[in-house]
Amino acid sequence: MSDTLRENIARLRKARNLTQEALAEAAGVGVDTVGRLERGTRSASRASTIKKLARALDVSTDALEGRLATPRGTDADMARLRQAITPVHGIDRPVDSDRVDTIEELAEDAHVVWRAYVDGRHADVLHRLPDLLTTARHLIQETSGDANAAAHHLLSTAYRPGAGISGRLGLDDLAWTAADRAADAARESDTPDIDTAVAARYLTWTLIRQRRTAEAEHVAVTTAERIEPRMLDRDPHRAGVFGNLLFNAATAARQSGNPTRADDLLTIATAAAIRSGTDTTSETAIFGPRVAALQRVEHTLRTGDPEQALHLAEHLPDSTGTVPAFWESGHHIHLANAATTLHQNKRALRHLARARDLAPAWARQQPLATTTMRHLLDDATRRQGRLFADLATHYGVA
Repeated sequence: MSDTLRENIARLRKARNLTQEALAEAAGVGVDTVGRLERGTRSASRASTIKKLARALDVSTDALEGRLATPRGTDADMARLRQAITPVHGIDRPVDSDRVDTIEELAEDAHVVWRAYVDGRHADVLHRLPDLLTTARHLIQETSGDANAAAHHLLSTAYRPGAGISGRLGLDDLAWTAADRAADAARESDTPDIDTAVAARYLTWTLIRQRRTAEAEHVAVTTAERIEPRMLDRDPHRAGVFGNLLFNAATAARQSGNPTRADDLLTIATAAAIRSGTDTTSETAIFGPRVAALQRVEHTLRTGDPEQALHLAEHLPDSTGTVPAFWESGHHIHLANAATTLHQNKRALRHLARARDLAPAWARQQPLATTTMRHLLDDATRRQGRLFADLATHYGVA
């Protein structure tokens, strides 16, 4: 009998909140059979027994025996995304060529795509973004003057979630191309200073993903210096882009092995966040006092001090504005993982539950959440209760 089958029976049983006796009864097999299968002391198992156990655990026999192929998912959608980000010159046309979109209509469409991206609704982004990019390029060709500059702003805005979703899907080269084209469009926009700075934030993010950390820090810091708000400047967009660039610079410094430099950059960003006075979420930036505090917790985690990170998390300031649910959800996923390293499994479970409640679809897609839940499942020695079983199902380990 394979180790995969042995492990899967035990894992799925615990995820379903079943004892060995309850599984045996549901499957119509002997409890000694379940015990021997889980311990691996039974050298072979009958096909009929595996079928009964799979039915009782509500999975296929292939899944129970570990013969599932890796799903490819949204290949067609990703192909459309690639075509929209890197169009062939001369054949890039809107789906409905008879429709003439206004700047206002396109701005509304761009906000819908950005909102879907922030909420972690990847399917919506992949469905809507290609048409948005194509239509924005078409509008640039059909306009001039101020309207043309506004259309360039919208094209730059559309390329940003293109960079983000490409990175989330592991298409780092496509993410770089989208961020680079966002920067190109930004230079022709009606707000070039802010738009080029926002595009630089996505560029530095893609550089970090490519492990080009020295370049990422340089781009982030030099851009932040260029748009740094004055002491009495209360523009939330400028402050937010400035702070987000420093977050990226801090990440790059930390990954380059310079945690002290990263800490200094976070301190500057935090000061700007406190001056801003409120948490804001917009297409340009996500920033504010609580957001900066969340970044500090993540920095502490990634420098290898989970105990201090969990302590800091208990003293976070309340949000004075809006922080996206997926940011808060991601925060709790990282705390859950930190708690498992300290063998605080009940605490970890509470954080995973909070992450699920804040952003169900987004949390389900996070590899760290799945890894953490699987760790809790592997550590479980007996039934863990309904919440444990529900979370195991939610995070795809049941």
